[in-house]
Amino acid sequence: MLGIAFKEWAVICRALALGKQSIIIRKGGIAEEGGGFQVAEKKFWLLPTYTHQQEEGIKPQAVSLLREAESEKPPPGKLRLSHFAEVKGIYHLHDLVGALKIDDLHMWSRDTITKRYHYRQPGLFVLAVRVFAAADTFELDDRPEYAGCKTWVKLDRELSTANARPVLDDNDFRNVLRMLDDLLNPTAFA
Repeated sequence: MLGIAFKEWAVICRALALGKQSIIIRKGGIAEEGGGFQVAEKKFWLLPTYTHQQEEGIKPQAVSLLREAESEKPPPGKLRLSHFAEVKGIYHLHDLVGALKIDDLHMWSRDTITKRYHYRQPGLFVLAVRVFAAADTFELDDRPEYAGCKTWVKLDRELSTANARPVLDDNDFRNVLRMLDDLLNPTAFA
């Protein structure tokens, strides 16, 4: 059972769900507790958001994923959760070079990464996440407390993670972790 969700662009949630990326890059929303991003949870539902998502913010090869995500958008007032993630590594990037080195591992455009890196004070978090497809897709009522520019959302109930299956097999996911370790210096591991 799991009752915490992580808000992310729907197109990125789609890429994570399809195994096209296994990282989340985060600066933090303007309404974050404590004024900045923190890895508050190690396991969470992926909550697709459509606010701030834009075609210019992603790479050209991700446009089809954006269209798929938009076509699967739940009706107004509803949220749809089908995948969850476990944090397996945390990297705090203190220079833009590190952020640009991992360009092949995500769907955001270089401009989006650069802007996020420089927003407020320089730096980015990279979360290596193992993504799982839930056995069931859950549709929830959207609630006012879920709104706003924040990362973490406490759901009104816990949802079952039983019988979930990993999006990537063990070997493919280990390869992602190796690539990250080759490109970045880890600051912590889950």
